[in-house]
Amino acid sequence: MEESKDSKDKKYDIFRDSPLRYLGYANEIGESFRYQFPKFVAPSYVVAFGYCFADAATSGYDNYQTGIQSGSTTAKVDSLVATADTLIWQSLASVMIPGATINMVVKASGFAVLRSPVTFPVAVAKWIPTVTGLASIPGIITPIDHGVDFFMNNTFRKIQWPGASPVEQSKGDDTP
Repeated sequence: MEESKDSKDKKYDIFRDSPLRYLGYANEIGESFRYQFPKFVAPSYVVAFGYCFADAATSGYDNYQTGIQSGSTTAKVDSLVATADTLIWQSLASVMIPGATINMVVKASGFAVLRSPVTFPVAVAKWIPTVTGLASIPGIITPIDHGVDFFMNNTFRKIQWPGASPVEQSKGDDTP
C-alpha cells in the first residue's frame, strides 16, 4: 500500500502519535469510575490537563524553533498563537467535551439502572454505569475531534493575529 506524501512528510508528534496520547483521556477514565472511586476524579483531570499543557508548550516551542531557523520575523507571535491553538484544541477535544460526555453517559446509565423494571444485584447495578462509560470512550473520540476541528477552523484559526503568520487550518475531516 502506497503512503501519501502528507503522511511521509508529517513530523512525528510524541503527544499525538504515541501511547502518550492516552494521558489526554485520563479524565474520561476518572469520570467512568466516579461512583466507585470518587477521589480519583480530580487527579484524573490533573493528568489530562497536564498532558494538554505539555503538548501546547511543546507545540509553541517547536513552532518558535522552526521560525527562528527559517529567519521568520514573526516567530515569537507565531509560537504564542500555536501554543494557544493547541491548548484550546486539546482542552476541548481531550478534556472538557469528552469529560462532560462520559459524565452524562455514566449518570444516564445509573438513572436507567435505578429505573429499570429488572432488579440487578447490587454489584452489577453499581458497575453497569462504569462499564457503559468506559465502553463509550472509543465511540466519542473521532466525532469530538472532528467537531473541535470544525469549531477551531471556523473561529480561532480564522483570526489574523496582529504580527503573526496566518494560522494553518486543520487538514483533517472537520465536518461535524
